[in-house]
Order: sequence, then structure tokens, then C-alpha cells
Amino acid sequence: QVQLQESGPGLVKPSQTLSLTCSVSGDSITTNYYYWNWIRQPPGKGLEWIGYISYRGITYYSPSLRSRTSISRDTSKNHVTLQLSSVTPEDAAVYYCAKMLSGYAYDYWGQGTQVTASS
Repeated sequence: QVQLQESGPGLVKPSQTLSLTCSVSGDSITTNYYYWNWIRQPPGKGLEWIGYISYRGITYYSPSLRSRTSISRDTSKNHVTLQLSSVTPEDAAVYYCAKMLSGYAYDYWGQGTQVTASS
């Protein structure tokens, strides 16, 4: 069974860069047709898709966040990293990583990690 675990600082100062890691177990992040997504949910709002990195290492980002987002991976550690620069209080949310098999819905999610942006 695939398990995803997000980790990273829960508090980030405005203008700094948020960095979160999604550690994956139970399968390889390079397995064909898997896409590793970052999704967030601000308090009182719906889910917002941030972007993904594919099994081939190809990335794609939400247009609204593209200028501030970078998703990378470390295949030796089997984890995926999200970096979001120039953080503002509006970036406060629960951040999730989720696996998607190409053409299908998200089938595995991490438990999420709360991030607050405050000085």
C-alpha cells in the first residue's frame, strides 16, 4: 500500500520560501504513469491544486501559482518537494500531497500539514 507523508515547518515568515517534503513509501515515484501532486486547502475554503511532478520528472503548475512554485524530486530518497516563494498570509493552508495514476482520480493522499505564514 502506498503511503504519503508531508513534512516541513508549520510556520513561515512572510516573503520567505515555504519548503515541504512528501515522503513516499510502498511504491516508487518513478513508477510509470504516476503523478505526484501538491494540493492545499486554506481555512474555510476548498481544495486548490498547486502542481505536480510526473514519473518522468516533468512538472506542471497552476497558472495562478506558477511564478512562485517549484516542485522537484529526489529519486534516491523517493520523495517529492514543494517550494513556494514569497509567501504571504494568504498562503496559509493545509498542504497535501496526493498520488494520481494518469487518467484516474487521486488514489492516495497524505494526512496533510498545516502551514501558517506570520511574522
